[in-house]
Amino acid sequence: MSFTYNRLDKNDVALLMVDHQAGLLSLVRDFSPDDFKNNVLALADIAKFFDIPTILTTSFEDGPNGPMVPELKEMFPQAPYLARPGQINAWDNEEFVAAIEATGKKQLLIAGVVTEVCVAFPALSALDEGYEVFVVTDASGTFNQTTRESAWDRMSQAGAQLMTWFSVGCELHRDWRNDTEGFGGLLAGHLPAYANLMQSYNQQGQPG
Repeated sequence: MSFTYNRLDKNDVALLMVDHQAGLLSLVRDFSPDDFKNNVLALADIAKFFDIPTILTTSFEDGPNGPMVPELKEMFPQAPYLARPGQINAWDNEEFVAAIEATGKKQLLIAGVVTEVCVAFPALSALDEGYEVFVVTDASGTFNQTTRESAWDRMSQAGAQLMTWFSVGCELHRDWRNDTEGFGGLLAGHLPAYANLMQSYNQQGQPG
């Protein structure tokens, strides 16, 4: 089977943050609350660092799902914010799809809660429409590892690429010489081990 390595292209990718809502976050059990929040905000920081078009959406805010976490709304005040009245699959919402089409991008990064529904459904729909889909696994959460694994398997078999926020950042950055301090500082803000590495680098004045 032939394989083509299509890398993330910062000039041709958009980020979809799907249903990171206060009520739904209480369902996430495959990551600790602190780790999951860190992962979600790290992905958001990457999108801002590389100036990636970002779309925020929620499902049934007035019901038990609750509002989107305030940090994301604050980080992307100019981003399209689509409060879906009821559609479970975000792709069933015409405004959501229109916002994606308006970006003109062909690669989609998707993260959300919960993985097997709020992420998988639009990911599969986007693949069906011909988009390249990259699922950010550690910025997506669900009930347990069994449901997570089944969702990952379903999406990957359909053609989605599974990534972590760290790999997303590195694939977009491509070369340390582009901005050592800026990108290294972003990583250090979310990874304690990387903060130690950057501290060592700054003290030595040379790459470690």
